[in-house]
Amino acid sequence: MVWLLVLALLVPQSRTTARRPTPAPALKKAVPEMVCPTPLGIGVTTKAAYCDVMTGRDPQSGILIKLPPHKGPLTLSFDLHNRHTYSEEQTRANRAYARYTATIGVLTLDNTLISRAVVQSEFRNTGDLVERIGGGAGPGGVKAVAPTGSEPIVITIPDGEEAVSLLGEKLTVERLDGTATYASPGRPVAVINNVAIEYRPGPPPKPPKKRSE
Repeated sequence: MVWLLVLALLVPQSRTTARRPTPAPALKKAVPEMVCPTPLGIGVTTKAAYCDVMTGRDPQSGILIKLPPHKGPLTLSFDLHNRHTYSEEQTRANRAYARYTATIGVLTLDNTLISRAVVQSEFRNTGDLVERIGGGAGPGGVKAVAPTGSEPIVITIPDGEEAVSLLGEKLTVERLDGTATYASPGRPVAVINNVAIEYRPGPPPKPPKKRSE
């Protein structure tokens, strides 16, 4: 028994070192590159940029949000507003009441619906406006159209998407004189701002292989 113990001590013992798993990249927050076909304008209070969401069926005609290379799902967030055409005369006469329900879609560029977003709000007076938009002909240089109501939207974008499009679906407006629904293409139905993304950076796409002559 003694010589077996001595032999075991003399034979070098092999050691196996467990490999540590590669840590996942940290989550990164950023403002994505965005193409807004119909800007509403800049808010006079926050200086934030607002973009109209237009109804349509072609993703290429919507608000295009480009996504960086990412590993796993990506989170897209923005504030969704209704849009109100302000009238000082109607507001003073207590005839400006409006209830808005706007529905928009978030789609891939091959026209696959990822998710819908809805904002519903009521307007009674100027206190219901998010803020006024500069660059108009109204008093103080503001536009008549202004965002009203605010709904924070958070949507998960599947892995592999390089861009998404925001398109309006329909708008229902309830006023004192009746209710109307709008869904024809080319109509502004909502407003967005504060667009942001959160994601884990992934490897950049591989360049295409050169063809051998």
